[in-house]
Amino acid sequence: METLIVVGIIVLLVVIIGIYLWSTYNGLVRLNVRVDEAWSDITVQLKRRADLIPNLIETVKGYAAHEKGVFEAVAQARAESISASTPADAAVAENHMQAALKSIFAVAEAYPQLQASQNFLQLQGELVDTEDKIQASRRFYNGGVRELNTKIKTFPNTLYVRSLGFHEREFFEVADAAAIAEPPRVQF
Repeated sequence: METLIVVGIIVLLVVIIGIYLWSTYNGLVRLNVRVDEAWSDITVQLKRRADLIPNLIETVKGYAAHEKGVFEAVAQARAESISASTPADAAVAENHMQAALKSIFAVAEAYPQLQASQNFLQLQGELVDTEDKIQASRRFYNGGVRELNTKIKTFPNTLYVRSLGFHEREFFEVADAAAIAEPPRVQF
């Protein structure tokens, strides 16, 4: 009888541990998929912004064709943004894109007739909307990364989850915090 009780307790412990491992594994898979989805959302919004930029450049070029350096910087930042494949690369590209967009809006400030252009205003509005969506996507991504990394680092998960193929993910952080310390000013 005692042997039967001991075997029953061992079986119960094995079942509890099995359920815990199964639950933890499935939770990590869900979080991993959520982070992948969030990263995909960021890339979609970055692509949307990259698609808007040539139209913005063409609109501004019509008024300020001699500002070639500004247009080249924006084109370079756009190419960098499209080719970014990791959060770190995207953060660097994001800094370059912010600087390039500031310069193009600075050029636009010098041309009152451009500021009154309906096409320019519409593109600017779409760009602002896209920037808001990028920020929301970044927050969603970083929230998913936080949850995943926390689950990976939590004891006792930290003892075995890496052997299951789960690794901490990288946050989408701005490489140059000073560049975003003050929001860009666009005056018309």
